[in-house]
Amino acid sequence: MFGLRFAKFQPSDYVMKVKNGKIVREGVGLSFYYYEPTTSVVVAPVSSIDVPFMFEEITHDYQMVTVQGQLTYRITDYRQTTRILNYTYNLKKNKYISDDPGKLSQRVIHIVKVRMKKRIEQMPLREAIQSSEYLVQNITKEMQASEELQKLGIEIMGLSVLAILPNKETMRALEARTREQILRDADDALYERRNASIEQERRVRENELSTEIAVETKKRQIRETQLEAERSVKSKQNEMEQEQLQFNTGLEEQKQMLIELSIANDKAQADARAYELSAVMKSLEDVQPGVLQAMANMGMKPDQLIAVAFQGLAENASRIGQLNITPDLLQGLLGDSSNSSVHTGTERGGRIR
Repeated sequence: MFGLRFAKFQPSDYVMKVKNGKIVREGVGLSFYYYEPTTSVVVAPVSSIDVPFMFEEITHDYQMVTVQGQLTYRITDYRQTTRILNYTYNLKKNKYISDDPGKLSQRVIHIVKVRMKKRIEQMPLREAIQSSEYLVQNITKEMQASEELQKLGIEIMGLSVLAILPNKETMRALEARTREQILRDADDALYERRNASIEQERRVRENELSTEIAVETKKRQIRETQLEAERSVKSKQNEMEQEQLQFNTGLEEQKQMLIELSIANDKAQADARAYELSAVMKSLEDVQPGVLQAMANMGMKPDQLIAVAFQGLAENASRIGQLNITPDLLQGLLGDSSNSSVHTGTERGGRIR
């Protein structure tokens, strides 16, 4: 009635009651009466605003990628924001009288796009599609320190990059290349398994060969030890034979010395006998032969005397006319008869004329 109206706002609205160009009342979730011809109401959201975005950028290697994400911000300086943008609210129609509230989100997204473009155009495609976390961290820091956002009176609460995707043809090429790489990796894994199996078999064979070599080495050592033992035994035998040979040589040398001493002794004895005989002969030079004969006949046996008698007969054979020797005499001589028998036989059977 008469232009006086009542207005009530939610706790999520920051309300400024403006009358004659001056703010007469402001706060969150206000309710008041106002005179419509002279009063304006400015309403700004208190809660955070989520703004999804999607735009295309070109990488360093001239490949087109699509960036999808979401930005969350809120208004912190309501007067600063409403001075730049028109947030006047039409209470009759329950909507803003301008589209400036929607432009705020576009301005913020534009700021994000500029910084995103600056980063992506420095990256190759493969790096760009994997740089979501890197872009979020760096762009968030830059946005929080941005003077442009401070002038707008807003604060960035969060930034997320959901995907960075190339176009379909590039994606298929990457998928094909990646698929080939995966298949190649699978082949490499198969080859590695086969190589590992071959390597394992080689190691087993090497172990077997090493075992055989060790066995042969041990056999050789045993044989060498046996040969060394045989050599030692033969060496000892040679030493014993050498010692025996030296002993026999020494014994033969001693025998030789003994023989030489024996010969020297025999020679000395012979010289002594010769000297003795020479002395005896010299002493007997003047003795008559008959005396010598008689001295020689002393102590002879009967048969020796008979032999001497026959020798005398033989020497005087020219003087003997006839000599008769009877069988009895010969038998007595052959039978080694006594002196008496011999003498008897001589008397009986021999007769000298």
